[in-house]
Amino acid sequence: MSQDLLRVRWLGHVGYREADIIQRALHARSPVDRLLLLEHDHVFTLGSRADPSHVLVPPASVGAQLVQTDRGGDVTYHGPGQLVGYPILTIPGSGTGIRDVVAYVRHLETVIITALADCGVRARRIDRLTGVWVGDEKIAAIGVRVARNRTRHGFALNVDPDLSMFNNIVPCGIRDKGVTSIARVLGEGPRMLDVVDRVVAQFSAEFGYQRVERQDVAPTLTVRSPAAVAATSAGVDGRRLIARLEAAGVQVPEGPADFRRPEWLRVRANLGPTYREVQRLMRLEGLHTVCEEAGCPNIYECWADRTATFMILGDRCTRSCGFCLVTTAKPGPPDTDEPDHVADAVARLGLAHVVITSVARDDLPDGGAAAFAATVRAIRSRTPTARVELLIPDCKGDPEALAVIFAAAPDVLNHNLETVARLQRALRPNANYARSLGVLARAKDRGLVAKSGLILGMGETEAETRGAIADLRDVGVDILTLGQYLRPSARHAPVARWWRSDEFDDLRVHAEQLGFAHVEAGPLVRSSYHARRAVEATVELVDAAV
Repeated sequence: MSQDLLRVRWLGHVGYREADIIQRALHARSPVDRLLLLEHDHVFTLGSRADPSHVLVPPASVGAQLVQTDRGGDVTYHGPGQLVGYPILTIPGSGTGIRDVVAYVRHLETVIITALADCGVRARRIDRLTGVWVGDEKIAAIGVRVARNRTRHGFALNVDPDLSMFNNIVPCGIRDKGVTSIARVLGEGPRMLDVVDRVVAQFSAEFGYQRVERQDVAPTLTVRSPAAVAATSAGVDGRRLIARLEAAGVQVPEGPADFRRPEWLRVRANLGPTYREVQRLMRLEGLHTVCEEAGCPNIYECWADRTATFMILGDRCTRSCGFCLVTTAKPGPPDTDEPDHVADAVARLGLAHVVITSVARDDLPDGGAAAFAATVRAIRSRTPTARVELLIPDCKGDPEALAVIFAAAPDVLNHNLETVARLQRALRPNANYARSLGVLARAKDRGLVAKSGLILGMGETEAETRGAIADLRDVGVDILTLGQYLRPSARHAPVARWWRSDEFDDLRVHAEQLGFAHVEAGPLVRSSYHARRAVEATVELVDAAV
């Protein structure tokens, strides 16, 4: 059966629950077939027919989680060194009957058997035992779920995992068979990405896809150039960042990393009376704004329009993103009076739309979630008519912390993806591409209006940008911002490209065709730029969510 497009994402290490929430979002919303490939941390998963007694030890005693799933089958293990594949696709066949599901499983087995053959491993099927085998030892487990003729879950191929972890369970409920891996069969472990390449090639061939759009989260690579190695060791003046960018495939200029800013990116300062009034009020209340801390080029326009993005929880961030001017340092304790100060400023400015963001606070157990919720409550108690937009960090993907923020019911929940998959680890070493998609998918599942943004000009390609835009839309993002990166200092990532206004226009049209309710795209666009206009353009969507 010939298909059209398959979107493939190699996501690296992803927590099991984060992968599950992304799967569910794509299953519910993506019109295009997907193949997610990744590795999990140590986890035992129970299928719908699992016998709990097949977990032989307390999972925590061996550093593993235990998760109940809705796939078929019994208990299995996932962990580092194991390639996990989650296809989200319409199964071949005309219906959702058992014959179609069995045929789909046979297709998956064929994909793995042929990919293993490419690796030099001879594998086979065993009658009435789902999975792929080398002799009498299982090398790949398969467990799927099909709903509305679309698939979730998938396969787990042992590349080079810690096989002793399987001793803690009865794998797939089968007591008289063993478990093996490519590394054990061949005597050495292949590169994970080499196996990924073979699986993708065989998957697309087996299911008949005409086009494959693939993006990879870049691994932590060995930097080979002497200059980059020296830079990594030095670790000053942004040199580690440069080394990470080189490892991710970005061509870093040998000379001065910046080049002349185009005329269309030059902003004239407008220090008029309204700007000064907003500035005076911020100082009076002891408040911080991302407008100032991040050196936003639109500060004069926004402040003159009585619009500002309040930055709570201090001005010191626990992370060090390669594009951000906010200071990285040990933060002080949260100011318990800050929510009231923000609410006072909102009331005195007479704001109709309020944007609240924060530094990343990985030092706090909840990542600052309680402070966001308290600020929303304080604003609404003083100015009930104001719409509140939250631009949040990822809170390490903690579902309980995120639930606190979602329960505050902001009118818009914004979390920025920032850049494409390949550049995530270089530019956001403490963040995670899949985690960010998971935050947005969770927000949409809670009925919130989801918003996100990308910064362009740091080394991404147009194809990668379009792929990231598709990822955001397919997990449910409603509002999108796209803007040009401006290098804040010599310690930050260099500008790799100036995107032209017409190119931003093309991306805006492309995003609108994908179904975004509103898109702001242009050289000077930032995450909160024209935030009020974006909400006004999607007011029916916002009101329906509330």
